[in-house]
Amino acid sequence: MLRAAGGKWSRPARAHLFDGDAAEAIEPIILTGEAISVQVELQQFYTPPALARRVIAEAQIAPGMTVLEPSAGLGALAAEALLAGAAVDCVELDPRNVRILCSTPYAGVVEGDFLRQGASRSWERVVMNPPFTRGQDIRHVNHARKFLRPGGRLVAIMSNGFTFRNRAVDLEFRDDLSRIGATVEHLPAGSFRSAGTDVNACLVTINMPEAR
Repeated sequence: MLRAAGGKWSRPARAHLFDGDAAEAIEPIILTGEAISVQVELQQFYTPPALARRVIAEAQIAPGMTVLEPSAGLGALAAEALLAGAAVDCVELDPRNVRILCSTPYAGVVEGDFLRQGASRSWERVVMNPPFTRGQDIRHVNHARKFLRPGGRLVAIMSNGFTFRNRAVDLEFRDDLSRIGATVEHLPAGSFRSAGTDVNACLVTINMPEAR
């Protein structure tokens, strides 16, 4: 498993050595129990239906609202938002998933890396289950905030790692959430078990201030 993550055995050191940060290299294995797979590489751990409904309820989506799901996967959150009567747009990296999303009545589907998308328009709600490893969820949430209209709400499923780690990125994110009055709800253990991982997760809710 260590070799699969990029470690090379060093006889003098009597350990596997990594070119970069060993913790970042093995984090996906710890989170998922798998060394290499497309699912792990793209962090495709899709939102279980009950959790998707919980996110949509927390987002307080009403008929006619505009909703964005970044890194949509198969659109578990988008589908629930659509059922709630919203006009839904998706961004998704995997072309296989894009083809599936395009077969549904969403307002728009963009193929590409969400982090490379410019905020050329805004939405009333953003609901998301971004990739977790290497702080990707923090980067995705921070980027997604740029897509919220004044008075809008963002609800994100995130790894709970940022709540206890002391890396600079985690400390800064915690301080920022506290500053803007965001809420963090720890989800029950096993919330993602049906998706193939036992990662501990939380629900982060961010409200964008009204325009002055």
